[in-house]
Amino acid sequence: MPIRSTPQVIDREADGSQTMLLDVTKCSDALAMAALATVHPAHDWTILIPFFNEQDYLAATIESLAAQTRSARLILIDNGSTDASAATARATCERLGLDHLLLTERRPGKVQALQTGLAWVHTPYVATCDADTYYPSNYLEAAETLLRQDGCVVAGAYWAPADSDPAAREGPGRLILTQARALPRQCHTGGAGESFRTDALIAAGGYDPAIWGYVLEDHEIIHRLMKFGTMRYAMDLWCAPSPRKRDRVSIRWTLFERLAYSACAPRAGDWFFYRFLGPRLARRRLVSSSIREQVFQPAEPIPALSAAQPALA
Repeated sequence: MPIRSTPQVIDREADGSQTMLLDVTKCSDALAMAALATVHPAHDWTILIPFFNEQDYLAATIESLAAQTRSARLILIDNGSTDASAATARATCERLGLDHLLLTERRPGKVQALQTGLAWVHTPYVATCDADTYYPSNYLEAAETLLRQDGCVVAGAYWAPADSDPAAREGPGRLILTQARALPRQCHTGGAGESFRTDALIAAGGYDPAIWGYVLEDHEIIHRLMKFGTMRYAMDLWCAPSPRKRDRVSIRWTLFERLAYSACAPRAGDWFFYRFLGPRLARRRLVSSSIREQVFQPAEPIPALSAAQPALA
């Protein structure tokens, strides 16, 4: 019988919340281990922040989330960083007095990291945030306003510069609202700007490489969520991804694939993702870990995909 290791408690805050560092690769059942997590009774929100070598941006992201008008627990998932990202995350959270959990997930890939983080969520709402993104102080509040609306299971944010004023955000905000009205069953944002009702996200299967182990997980997860409700946007729900130059290999889908998504998502989404797009991404080796590739480090080996993965069925 596999031996489970107990998570190491690094610190205990004055209010009784715990900071833990857990290497989930040493646990045989991450879902069972999640019962050990300490939950702050005042929180309605959990924020998942997967990261890989983000030491230059992580502190600023955490600082923006610390200023939220809604309290939240931060779950930071180190996806095998080789720099000081984990130390930066811990030091920043401790400096700001945040209720947080620092996990290590050594399986490469954003989907794998989010799967691990989601197993520790015990709040009604959960947001996925990128480690290099600025979030205005009303971000969670604006998302919660949407998620409290009848039938809404996902709230989506649009992109705008961090120093933009309401007038400057008018254009991108109106654009995403127009797109959502025209194509209501499609995703018009990215993973950095998605917030969920936790019960609906779990009911849809959550993040699972056995379901979808490729890039564009932010669009595939929305496809599954649309079976449980709607996705909505608002003028005051926005965030600002880092303007840095992206040096990883291209992980974009083609124009043809985008057009097929627009045509198929409303009625043939299962076919589009699991019979059409999945095999195409597999042939281009665009699995979830491709997001980690950068010019200053060698490409990682492609992990084996589960035989249960719908795209290869």
